[in-house]
Amino acid sequence: MIATWSAHVLRHGFVDGIRLERVHRLLYGSILRRSVWTYNQHELFEWILNWRIVQPEVRQQQIVAQLLALQSELSVEELVEKFGVSALTIRRDLDQLERDGAILRTHGGCVLRNAVESSYHQRVGFNFALKQEIGRAAAKEVESGDVILLDYGSTAFHLAPHLSGAGKLSVYTNSLPVISVLSRFDNVRLYILGGEYNVEMQFMGGSLMEQTLEGLRFDRVFVGTDAIDAKGNCLVVNPGLARLTEIMLRQAGRRILLADHTKVGAKAHNIYARLTDFDIWYTTPGIIPIQLRQFNQQTTVRVVNTTLA
Repeated sequence: MIATWSAHVLRHGFVDGIRLERVHRLLYGSILRRSVWTYNQHELFEWILNWRIVQPEVRQQQIVAQLLALQSELSVEELVEKFGVSALTIRRDLDQLERDGAILRTHGGCVLRNAVESSYHQRVGFNFALKQEIGRAAAKEVESGDVILLDYGSTAFHLAPHLSGAGKLSVYTNSLPVISVLSRFDNVRLYILGGEYNVEMQFMGGSLMEQTLEGLRFDRVFVGTDAIDAKGNCLVVNPGLARLTEIMLRQAGRRILLADHTKVGAKAHNIYARLTDFDIWYTTPGIIPIQLRQFNQQTTVRVVNTTLA
């Protein structure tokens, strides 16, 4: 009986020969749990129709369709639950979709490529692996019970996923992508700082935000920068962002800079702080030794291990 129905499945194109063994295993397992005599032919064929194996190409198309519909990030766990396959299978699908240029991988998931062409997501994707290692290392700064602030920067986005195991936290942020990550964590009490929405950079800012910040105090504040010059000035491209970040730092007990080595010597024109204003700077290998020594005289520079990046 099993052989007959397996042949029928093959004729209808539901599975290929390589996967037929899996059909056998599932059928035998199901029939062992229920007497074969309680199945009629129509019922068993209907069971096979409903179970039909989704080819990787079809599953990948469905992943893209889901991303198009939601216009937001999907996690590996969500995709595993949806498709009923292993996390390893989903990661292989995502690797292929990334090679095809359809998606951008994030920490633990993916976003649609055409949804990430904003300035913010281009920044998130730039030096992706380096920023992940900075985020992983900087998350160790956080202690259970902390009240922390994550800014709108792309490197803070890479820190957020590592807060799930940091104990009970109160986290403030003005970054929509960071909100989407932290909203999944049971250990995080999330506070959204409101203001004028910047579509390209996907954060809230403006005078309303500044007024709100003036009334808050944080144990630790994590901020990024667009550039660091030879004198140790930290700069951003927009004067409004410079003012906003300056206020954030004023409200912090401990100030933490997140910036990979490519920010040294980059171009920006609005100073919001100096390295001496920070307690520690997390960065990546690549700063020339003489410059690194000079920066270490202004703050503690922590060069993260990027061997896995």
